Amino acid sequence: MGVVRKSITFTEQQDTYIKSLIEKGFYTNDSEYVRDIIRKDQENRKNGVDLYDALLDGIESGVSKETVESIWDQAIKENEEKN
Repeated sequence: MGVVRKSITFTEQQDTYIKSLIEKGFYTNDSEYVRDIIRKDQENRKNGVDLYDALLDGIESGVSKETVESIWDQAIKENEEKN
């Protein structure tokens, strides 16, 4: 994977915060912190898209003929089979 160099600007408060995280051992440098933020943002956005797609699938599938009780019974059964 290639690497692209970027230049970004932080406020003094942001810089102090990042430096404090580095001093506490959470990160080894500024770049590691920024990359971690980007990874977390990517995961959060992916989860949001996945949730949206699942909700849309549910809406498009129409009304279920199952009862709440039968759905719970099935969920309990599947959980017991996993354990």
